[in-house]
Amino acid sequence: MAIPKDRDPIELFQEWYAEAQKLALEEPTAMTLATADPSGRPHLRVVLLKGLDERGFVFYTNLTSPKAGELRDNPFAALCFHWMPVGRQVRVEGRVEAVTDAEADAYFVSRPRQSQIAAWASKQSQPMETRFELEKRVAKYALKWAVGNLPRPEFWSGFRVVPDMIEFWNVRPYRLHDRVRYTRSENTPWKAEELFP
Repeated sequence: MAIPKDRDPIELFQEWYAEAQKLALEEPTAMTLATADPSGRPHLRVVLLKGLDERGFVFYTNLTSPKAGELRDNPFAALCFHWMPVGRQVRVEGRVEAVTDAEADAYFVSRPRQSQIAAWASKQSQPMETRFELEKRVAKYALKWAVGNLPRPEFWSGFRVVPDMIEFWNVRPYRLHDRVRYTRSENTPWKAEELFP
């Protein structure tokens, strides 16, 4: 089935994402996040999609992590979703903005308690002597908040990728795949064009 060119790409992504979720994939929210450091050197890692609406694609992280620093220095990023069993890929590019404190608080409260403790315990991406160092930190924060709600750490929040490009790729036989790229400039409607595979 051909990729439509007359759709809102956010709505189309939501449909593709819902189809991927129905397949009971291990992690349909997994997306590769590309950032660049001040020298222009690219860095990739997989993060999880935790919010999506007409404003963009949201993920959360430790604000002391390299990715957060790169996004503060160069507030542009690219995302890639690849759902192999369905033969689909979606690439997203755009500027990055911080989510509001209210958004971050609401998401943090929705996380499992152990994940909340992990956010406090992990010095994300910093060198660690032994695993025991992490386990001690987990125990420390588990004891500190043995009862009651955990507050969101001030060093933990989210980012939103506000897309100006969304490209849909659908597998077809003999590598004659379907590709449609939607682009927009600030305050302009989306424009779609088909691409050679």
